[in-house]
Amino acid sequence: MSLNELHLYSNNLTGHIPSTLGNLTKLTHLQISDNQISGSIPPELGNLMSLNKLELHSNNLTGSIPSTFGNLTKLTFLSLFYCQLSGSLPKEMTNMTNLSQLYLDGNNFSGYLPQLCHGGSLEKICVPNNHFTGEIPRSFTNCTSLTRVRLNGNRLIANVSEAFGVYPHLRYMDVSNNMLFGELSPNWGECQNLTKLQFSGNMITGRIPPEIGQLMRLEVLGLSSNHLVGEIPKEFGRLTFLYNLTLNDNQLSGQLPQEIGKLSNLEILDLSMNHLSGPIPPQLGDCSKLRYLKLSENVLNGSIPFQIGNLVYLQGLLDLSHNSLNGKIPPQLAKLVSLENLNLSHNMLSGSIPPSFEGMVSLQSIDFSYNALEGPLPSSKCFQKAPAEAFIKNKGLCGKVQGLRPCNASSISHGDARKGHKVVILVILLFSVLFLLFAIVGIISSIYYQRRRRRIEKVLLERSGGNTFSTWNYDGIVTFEDIVEATEGFDEKYCIGTGGYGKVYKANLPAGQVVAVKKLHPLEGGNQSDQRSFRTEIKALTEIRHRNIVKLYGFCSHARFSLLVYEYLERGSLASILSNDEGATQLDWTARVKVIKGVAHALSYMHHDCTMPIVHRDLSSNNVLLNSELEASVSDFGTARLLIPDSSNWTTLAGTCGYIAPELAYTMRVTEKCDVYSFGVVALEVMIGRHPGQLISSLSSLNRDDTLLKDMLDQRLSGPTAEVAREVIFAVSMALACIRPDPDSRPTMHHVAQELSVGGSSFSLEPFHALTFRQLMDLKV
Repeated sequence: MSLNELHLYSNNLTGHIPSTLGNLTKLTHLQISDNQISGSIPPELGNLMSLNKLELHSNNLTGSIPSTFGNLTKLTFLSLFYCQLSGSLPKEMTNMTNLSQLYLDGNNFSGYLPQLCHGGSLEKICVPNNHFTGEIPRSFTNCTSLTRVRLNGNRLIANVSEAFGVYPHLRYMDVSNNMLFGELSPNWGECQNLTKLQFSGNMITGRIPPEIGQLMRLEVLGLSSNHLVGEIPKEFGRLTFLYNLTLNDNQLSGQLPQEIGKLSNLEILDLSMNHLSGPIPPQLGDCSKLRYLKLSENVLNGSIPFQIGNLVYLQGLLDLSHNSLNGKIPPQLAKLVSLENLNLSHNMLSGSIPPSFEGMVSLQSIDFSYNALEGPLPSSKCFQKAPAEAFIKNKGLCGKVQGLRPCNASSISHGDARKGHKVVILVILLFSVLFLLFAIVGIISSIYYQRRRRRIEKVLLERSGGNTFSTWNYDGIVTFEDIVEATEGFDEKYCIGTGGYGKVYKANLPAGQVVAVKKLHPLEGGNQSDQRSFRTEIKALTEIRHRNIVKLYGFCSHARFSLLVYEYLERGSLASILSNDEGATQLDWTARVKVIKGVAHALSYMHHDCTMPIVHRDLSSNNVLLNSELEASVSDFGTARLLIPDSSNWTTLAGTCGYIAPELAYTMRVTEKCDVYSFGVVALEVMIGRHPGQLISSLSSLNRDDTLLKDMLDQRLSGPTAEVAREVIFAVSMALACIRPDPDSRPTMHHVAQELSVGGSSFSLEPFHALTFRQLMDLKV
């Protein structure tokens, strides 16, 4: 037969691979991936000696790779990842002298790796999370063609100073969690294209080569859980693209270099479980994008720099425990309002816990034990409900926590009793005078506010048909009257948005705050049109706190006027920005990738970090708002739903047409994957500048060489630079994975957020101008 290519991927094929496929000797490309095929790989496939690409990944295949694969000497691409294959790789695979890309991830292979690099052909080898043993093949040392290497999660043995060479094209190297030993070579500094270098979880000794500081494109460096000694090279300050630095669980010593403050893109820093000494450099506060900071189990001393309070994006963790830090806790740490986990235990801190910590509303766990702290605990929920172990072994903390004394139980010695009585009398007199003054002020204020209220209510009564209003107060800062007065009774000139729910107004409050007020539509007869939606949004937004989720300041519920008060985001909705040529051109490629990342992190938090997963159900470009820094926040939780474990979670159809996952039309069962689909649509919309409906409907019929990525991207912007192109490509690839018809084949939002944070550092593809949507759809992301 003269068939050249056979593509059967992404169906629901079952059964075995027929051995008769071996008769198609003219085949150059066989693709049966992403199905439910079981059984073993028929050895007859070894007859396809013209085969250039073989893709069998993501099936239920068992058994081993047939030795007849040694006949496939023209094969350049072999993908068998995510199957259930086992056994050793046949030694005949060494005959695959043209093999360029090999993917065996997530199987149960064992035995040795064959010599696969011949004549500079091997570019990508990904065999992580198997059971390979023995030495790394000697051919790796001089395999200069390598661009991507993943050997992690095996049992490979090698001396790292001998097993690797210089790789001018290498972008991604992960050999973590093996049995590697020896010292890291300075030659790694010559691999100038490296974006990710991972050696964690081995037995590597010696010092960290300062030459690694020459890798100007490096984004991820992982050397944790080894036996490294010496100081952290100050040359690391040159790695301005570094996003993730993990050096924990080693024997590093010396001071933390102040040059680390130059890492402006750093988001994850873990230096815990070392022997680092000296003070924490104040320059660390310049790492403004940090989300995770762990310096615990060292011998750091001095006070906590107040500049740590500048790390306002810290969210996952701030852990300075098990050191020798002293002095008072800086009140500036209260600015870390997104922080969820704080550990300052096992130090020598003194003074009190700053009362301003009450404003750290995102805190979920705290530990201040084993210090010399005293005074009352902050009154916020996290402190009052923390276990007693979080405060033990201090000098004199008090509060309403089991195991601590009440703050009013301090004793007075007999020698000071008389003096105490005098103080009490003076305090009583002082309070009496103050009470009288407050009473006078209160009477005057009451008269003023009654007149003011009557004036406001007169306006509202005229507009509401004679009904009265209840008021709501938020910590004495925002009142219902303030909102009505600021909008002149909800005058249309303050309206900044209209939808099926009602209208949104911008309100400049007397205290200088600017808020957005959503006023829900009433129905005739005075009944609220959607009280369930109103209550749902309040419940969702009072239970979640994330920097990429809009903040709810308060609400007012009344039969005719129901209000939700939010933070005001200056740039408005993503949809309005993309629909305006001027706004769209201001949203450059870097900003667009940033928007996609922000939405991904918000959904990941909702799906995976909340007590019960929360599904938004109505994610669209209209419900993504941007602030002045083009930081994205997800809004409008009126249709949000808590997912109850072990429940069917059936639902009525909700959402915006064009963003709803296709399976909801016939299953009516809501899962996190419904949000994943909506995210994919929004991400594509960000990249092509308009709703991608036509693109989505045509993707299944695209020819392999049709529809270039560059032609589909928003033409109002010039093409992305080489530095940004990789992130753009990766974001589009991830979006395409999210809109797969089968919800089980879509990635989780945790995976999406994690991979987008790395920014496609491991991506290596055709030149940007030649990439097609079909190629991006075929990628494993």
